[in-house]
Amino acid sequence: MGIWRGLRVAFVLGSLFMILLIILYWDDVGGFTFYPLHNPKHEALHSESYRQATTGPSHSASTSRSETSSSFVVPTTSSRTTMHPEETGGAAEEHTEDEGKNKQEQRKEKPKQDEETERSHTADDFSEQEARKKRLLDMCSGKDGVEFTGRTRPFEQIPNRELDHLIVDDTHQIIYCYVPKVACTNWKRVMVVLSQSLISPSSGKPYTDPEAVPPDLVHNSSLHLTFAKFWRHYGSLSRHLMALKLQHYTKFLFVRDPFVRLISAYRNKFGRPNEDFYRQFGSVMVRRYGNVSGSLPETAAEAYAAGIKPTFQQFITYLLDPETERENIFNEHWRQVYRLCHPCQVKYDFIGKLETLETDAEDLLKLMEVDHLLRFPSGARNRTAASWERDWFTQIPISMRRELYKLYEPDFKLFGYPKPDSVLH
Repeated sequence: MGIWRGLRVAFVLGSLFMILLIILYWDDVGGFTFYPLHNPKHEALHSESYRQATTGPSHSASTSRSETSSSFVVPTTSSRTTMHPEETGGAAEEHTEDEGKNKQEQRKEKPKQDEETERSHTADDFSEQEARKKRLLDMCSGKDGVEFTGRTRPFEQIPNRELDHLIVDDTHQIIYCYVPKVACTNWKRVMVVLSQSLISPSSGKPYTDPEAVPPDLVHNSSLHLTFAKFWRHYGSLSRHLMALKLQHYTKFLFVRDPFVRLISAYRNKFGRPNEDFYRQFGSVMVRRYGNVSGSLPETAAEAYAAGIKPTFQQFITYLLDPETERENIFNEHWRQVYRLCHPCQVKYDFIGKLETLETDAEDLLKLMEVDHLLRFPSGARNRTAASWERDWFTQIPISMRRELYKLYEPDFKLFGYPKPDSVLH
């Protein structure tokens, strides 16, 4: 009897041991759990485990990111209703269901045509950006046969003083090359808001609305970190840091028809009295090409009141004068874009145009993932139009027009602007 009782005890203990092993085994592989049968979170975990086992870690990572995003946008009220229905008496649940039905009905009512138009718009914008970038690549590789200064120069050989237009925002990993007379005031306002580099006197906090940033302040160079300042901040590491940021940051610029940009620059700087530009450039133009006898008025206000100011033809003559090139590499307002932004050395992720400013700005803010933080200023924009070219160049000799085109031909071709035949013939 003692032997029989011992065998039974051993059998029971062995059975319990086997059951324990089975439980542990099934729990380990996910076949046995203590979750409720229809728990959505648990089902999602099992679905994720299956996908990870069948598709590999890269798919799993993307799935996890999408699940994280989805869980982030779930309304808090809806979560509380699901977790604690007894606290609401079911009213919140009914409200949530009604909201869901309303959203479904709204989605059904939205015309399919609008969705197709939006998708078409996005596809067109993408293809246009790809075309703009490919054009730069072809030009810089020499396929078009147009030679220009610095086309084959490595980035490391560009002097620091020529990198002062590349503004860096480390917080959002953005690099913007600003081109004067191409909406640069508003884009600088955007960069000021993103970098939080200017305090509003009314709130005592950084500006959050680009339109509220005073336009006369955004051109203060102390507000912007540019590549030209890297040597002062980082010393011998500056070029290495530039290379890293150029590789990983989103880089953009905006361009414009080169001749229209010249007209805009002349109107803005010489169309009305501007003391700085009169002293540095206007008086030189009048003295060299205006046949003015005697001394010139010292101030722009006095000169303009006396009818003494540079004409558009004198301005063009100044740009074509070899002496001008020896004196200066051109003021930034009429310096060629390829000299300002180095498109053959900097691989830009987005090339915007003033002619399509509104849609390009919207697309760019989405690309940079900052469209939820701000909107591009909708204030007054430069109204100098391409249709004005013929009138402005009427008094300019044909030979000078063609020489001017050669001077700006790289910009025309790099950024896809047609040759202005109506001006050149």
